Amino acid sequence: MMEVGWSELGRYFGGAFALYLVLEGMLPFVNPAAAQRLMAKLASTEPAHLRWGGFISMVAGLGLLWMARNG
Repeated sequence: MMEVGWSELGRYFGGAFALYLVLEGMLPFVNPAAAQRLMAKLASTEPAHLRWGGFISMVAGLGLLWMARNG
């Protein structure tokens, strides 16, 4: 198994967070009206549906991360 030090782990998390911010900012930058409609729709969504959507997103992200790291 690969040994990863704390500084390298911090770099990975920092890079991942930076990529998240870039991807998250694309929709409001390209189409602000669509971003406003999306946020209004999310605000009226049931909390249970949001929770399931978040769970599915986390599982998909972990799966993609695992595939990217393990080829």
